[in-house]
Amino acid sequence: MTLPDARQLTALHSALDQWFADAARDLPWREPDCSAWGILVSEVMLQQTPVVRVLPVWRDWMERWPTPDHLAAEPSGEAVRHWGRLGYPRRALRLHAAAVAIREQHGGNVPDTYAELLGLPGVGSYTAAAVAAFAFGRRETVVDTNIRRVHARLISGNALPAPALTAGEMRLAEALLPVEQELSVRWNASVMELGAMVCTARSPKCADCPVRSSCAWLAAGEPPPSYTPKGQSWHGTDRQVRGAVMAVLREAATPVPRQMFEQAPADLGFAPSGIGIPLAALHRLNSAPEQLERALDGLLVDGLAEMHDGGLRLPA
Repeated sequence: MTLPDARQLTALHSALDQWFADAARDLPWREPDCSAWGILVSEVMLQQTPVVRVLPVWRDWMERWPTPDHLAAEPSGEAVRHWGRLGYPRRALRLHAAAVAIREQHGGNVPDTYAELLGLPGVGSYTAAAVAAFAFGRRETVVDTNIRRVHARLISGNALPAPALTAGEMRLAEALLPVEQELSVRWNASVMELGAMVCTARSPKCADCPVRSSCAWLAAGEPPPSYTPKGQSWHGTDRQVRGAVMAVLREAATPVPRQMFEQAPADLGFAPSGIGIPLAALHRLNSAPEQLERALDGLLVDGLAEMHDGGLRLPA
């Protein structure tokens, strides 16, 4: 791997900056008037979740809870309920915990430094760097899956980055980051956008790439990946059963007895309604009893459900 020299690096920064100005998607969390809270919520929701699924949920959250104080005043179960079907609902609990910490430790204002953001519950190094950069204009090294893939192809000549983030990748990202603060923020955003829209994992649109003439992977003849990425299965997994149980709890206004999850109700000859709809979907999975037990017990352990009056409900 050969790092670009100063002239080449300046050309890369300029090419991607211009491309981003012309091609960036119009997303609400990129609007100049979007609050730091809105950006924090978007960054958590976008983890392992495509933009098209996040948009309606983000808009709903920002209408319901436009500030951390608004969310912190609600039970954590409401955050889980309005997380909908984004998946990985523990993220909703973490955002609620972060909102409480922001209210109690930061006067209701999202902290503006990487170190303080990292101190919030559930906020890791990527989210802290992204919020510091995109909400507050800080010069931070932001590295997500899309950025890693662009760096791997553009600089290292590899089809895909390593299966897990390495110290070498972080050093590369730091070396590529512009010194100028405002440009560094745009660079992070533009490389991320390039990975999401052009330099995609399966079918990269190399003809549309603004920096294709500098791409080490193209120059090497597009060598295949050195490993086969593991896809995330869904059908028949514990995650699918957990998701089906969570759909029931989101719909329920009162605690749901455990036996209702375990035994399908008698067929009375008419279509289910209300809580019966997600319950019917759960029962159609025909999951093994031990798998359902793991799902129910796991949700209780994770704090996504709690026992109340002999039934399960979202956390209060």
